[in-house]
Amino acid sequence: ETGKSPASRHEKDHLFNENSIRITIPSRFMFAATFCGYLFGVSLSVMKYFLIILCILSGVACGNASATPAVETAGTVMVFGDSMSSGYGLPPQTGWVDLLKKRLQTQAPTYRVVNASISGETTLSGRNRIEQALKTHRPAIVIIELGGNDGLRGSSIESIRDNLRVIIEACQRNQAAVLLAGMHLPPNYGISYTQKFQDIYPQLAQRHQLRLLPFLLDGFGDKREFFLTDGIHPNAQAQEKILENVWGVLRTMLKQASTKRSA
Repeated sequence: ETGKSPASRHEKDHLFNENSIRITIPSRFMFAATFCGYLFGVSLSVMKYFLIILCILSGVACGNASATPAVETAGTVMVFGDSMSSGYGLPPQTGWVDLLKKRLQTQAPTYRVVNASISGETTLSGRNRIEQALKTHRPAIVIIELGGNDGLRGSSIESIRDNLRVIIEACQRNQAAVLLAGMHLPPNYGISYTQKFQDIYPQLAQRHQLRLLPFLLDGFGDKREFFLTDGIHPNAQAQEKILENVWGVLRTMLKQASTKRSA
């Protein structure tokens, strides 16, 4: 190293430059190497190569060395529902929302899923907490699955529709795309009421230009073997079916979002 200028010595901080691979040692490490070499009588070149090995083994980020790129985060899918989505009566991690999380890990890994569902939730209580949920999770997509408890209680069609409208508009103000999941009621509630209830969802979807899943339990809603003993809540066997119903609509939304980002 004798006779070399300080500038040329600084250039030597880039310790390896063969076949377009270049590893840079942070200056604080170079200072330490120089001091230790002087202290123990070891040449600086030997200390440099020792630092190369140390950096590789310890995973220290070195200048221009290649690194694993961070996964881009596209956004959050927030499920905003009631016991149909909260996993009521099911073993842990077996509900359809948990299955959706696993599906997205392979099909759309840049998205994460947040389950903001609460058992017993009505459209009114959902209306009261949607703003905070949006502020907390900042979702790109919201799956709204509410209204079933209102219908079972015989709430007025107008109040159910109005509460869902407020929830939808809050999501849209926050730039979140909405997937509205509809529900049906048992026939013992009367033909008039059950039909008006069922019509709420396509009416809102058309008015607000939303993606609609007409019936969350489509394909098995009338089959007793897919429900818990209460006859209302889907059992573990039904969760995969719910996932496929939701995925049929959500998949299209994810593809459209991906296209918009790449445009």
